[in-house]
Amino acid sequence: MTMARRSSSLQYWWPDVLTAIGLLVAPYVLPSLGFSQDTMNRILVLGLFGIGFDMLFGYMGLLSFGQSAFFGTGGFVTAYLLTSTGLSSVVLGLLIGTIAAAIVGFLVGLIALRRTGIYFAMITVAIAEVFFFLENSPLSAFTGGENGLPGVPAPTFYLGFTTIKVGSGWSMYGFLAACFLIGMVIARRIMASPIGHIMVAIRDNPLRAAAVGHDVKRYKLLVFVIAAAYGGLAGGLLGVMQGYMPPDAFTFDTSGQLVMQTVIGGLGTLFGPLVGAAIWLYLRDFLQGTLGLGASWKLALGVIFVLLVCFLRRGVIGAFVDLARSLRGKRTADDEEPGVIPEQVVTGLEQSRPMVAARSLSAASDAADPILQTRALSKRYGGLVANDSIDFTVRRGELRGIIGPNGAGKSTFFKMLTCEIQPSSGSIVFNGSDITGFGVTRVCQLGLTKSYQVNQLFSGLSVRENLTIAVVAELRGPFRLDMLHRVENVPGLDERVEEVLTLVNLSRRADVPVSGLAYGEKRRLEIGLALATSPSLLLLDEPLAGMSPQERAETVQLLKSIRQGRTMVVIDHDMDAIFELAEQITVLAEGAVLVEGTPQQIKNNVTVQEAYLGGVHEA
Repeated sequence: MTMARRSSSLQYWWPDVLTAIGLLVAPYVLPSLGFSQDTMNRILVLGLFGIGFDMLFGYMGLLSFGQSAFFGTGGFVTAYLLTSTGLSSVVLGLLIGTIAAAIVGFLVGLIALRRTGIYFAMITVAIAEVFFFLENSPLSAFTGGENGLPGVPAPTFYLGFTTIKVGSGWSMYGFLAACFLIGMVIARRIMASPIGHIMVAIRDNPLRAAAVGHDVKRYKLLVFVIAAAYGGLAGGLLGVMQGYMPPDAFTFDTSGQLVMQTVIGGLGTLFGPLVGAAIWLYLRDFLQGTLGLGASWKLALGVIFVLLVCFLRRGVIGAFVDLARSLRGKRTADDEEPGVIPEQVVTGLEQSRPMVAARSLSAASDAADPILQTRALSKRYGGLVANDSIDFTVRRGELRGIIGPNGAGKSTFFKMLTCEIQPSSGSIVFNGSDITGFGVTRVCQLGLTKSYQVNQLFSGLSVRENLTIAVVAELRGPFRLDMLHRVENVPGLDERVEEVLTLVNLSRRADVPVSGLAYGEKRRLEIGLALATSPSLLLLDEPLAGMSPQERAETVQLLKSIRQGRTMVVIDHDMDAIFELAEQITVLAEGAVLVEGTPQQIKNNVTVQEAYLGGVHEA
C-alpha cells in the first residue's frame, strides 16, 4: 500500500473514529452543561432522523416537509409488532419498521418526484397530512389513534455467556449511540461513493447531470427511499426509547422541527442535524425550565432561529468550517493567471492526438458510413415552425459546421438531436438505430452528447469533480447501486479524468472551484464535460460565443486537437473559425436547410450571401 493510499484511508476513517470517541465522552461532559439523560437520548434519535433528511435536502437539494410520514410509519409498525404480534426481537422489529418506511417512501416518491421545487415540497406536505389522518382515524385500531401505542419493550441481547438488557438508564444511551454510529458510518460511505458525488451534481445542475449520462429520476427516488428508511428507523427507536409510540410522530410539527434543526446545525454535513437537535432541545429546556417562559418558549426559539439563519447562513458547523479555513489562510483562488494557454501548449495541441478516444470510431469498419441521419425532422410550437422537414447526414470522422442567422433554428435542431426535446415529426437515426423519442441520458450513454451554448457546469464543485461526474457516467452506466464503494475505486476513473484535464489544458486548475475560473476556462471545461463521456459524435453549440480574440484563437486550436479521430458537428457565428475547421457546412435559414457544401462552395454561394452574409458578393 502506497503512502498516498494510506493517507487517503486514514482520512476516510478518522471522522468515524472521532464520532465514536465523541459518543463515548458525551455522557461525562454534557450532563455538566445541563443536558439531561432523556435529552441526550432524544438528540441521538433526532440526529439519526436528520441524517437521511440531510442527504435528501442538504446533498440532493430536495426540500421535503413530509418526513414525519416515514418517521411515524417506521415507529408505529415497530411498536405494533412488538406490542400486538408477540414479536420478541426488538432489533427485528426495528428492521421491519425501517423496511416498511422505505417501501412507503418508494411509493410516495413515485408520486412526489414527478414535480420539482415548491410543487414537490407541497406534495410532501399533503402526504404528511394524509398519513396523520390515516393514523388517527382509519388505522386507529393499529396505531391507538390519539392514545398512541404504550408498552413498547426495550431490547435484550443474548450473548450466550451473558444477557444484556437495555433499560431506561445509560444502557439506553449506549444502544441509541450504537445505532447512530452505524447510521452515520453508512451515510458517510454513501456520500463517499459515486452515488454521493452524483447527488451533489444533481443538486447543482440536474439538467447537466442527465446530459452527461446519469438517470436523475432514479437517483432522486433512491435518495428519497434512503431518507425514508432513516426516518423509519428513528421513529422505531423513539418508541423503544420511551416505551411508548406517540401520535404526534405524524404531525407537521415533527417535519418542521427536523428542517429547522438541520438548518441550524448545517446543511450538507451529516452531523448538522445532531448539532441542531442538541441546540434545539437545550434551548427548549433552558427557556421552559430555567427562564420559566412556559408556552412562550416557541416564540423565543423562533427569534433565535431567525438570528442563527441570518448570521450563520451555513449553520453552526459551516461557521466553524469557515473559521478554520480562514485561520489556516486557505484560499480557493489559484495564484496562476487564469484563462491563458501557454504558446507551447497551443502548439502541442495542434500536433497531438487526443488522449480520450471516441467510442465507436475505432470500431468503425467504414469511415464513410453515416453516423447520424435525420429524415423530415420538424419541430412546431403551436403555429410557430422552429424546424421544418430537415434532412441531415453526418458521416463518421467528419467535422460538420452548421451556420445560419439568429432564429434559424440551430439550437432547436441540436436539442432534438440530443433528445432534450422531442420532434413534432420525422426521425433521428444514430449508429444505425432509431433514437427518436429517446431521452437525453439514454442517447448520451449511446455516445451522442453536446456542449452547451450557455455554460452548464456544476458550479458548486471543482474542475476535477466536474469531470469526475461525467466520467463515472460513462464508466458505470446511467444507474448503479454501488452505495458502499468509494468513488476513487471506480476502475479507470483517475486516468480518464487526468486525460481530459490535459486535453482541455486545465490540469493546473483541477482543484479550483468553477466559480474561480475565467470565462475562457469555463468554456474549455464545458467542452471537457462533453469529451469526458467518450462520445462517438460530439455536438458543440457555439463553443466560441462570448470569447475574446485571444480566447477564440486558443479554443480553435483546442477544437483542432480534439477533432482528430472524432466525428463533430459545430454551430457557431464565427464564420472564419467555421470555414477553417469544417469540411462540410450546412446552412439553416428559417428552420430549414438552405444549402450544404464545402467551405469554399458556401463562401461563393449567392443564396447564402444574400440570406446570411448580408448580400455581400465577391468582386
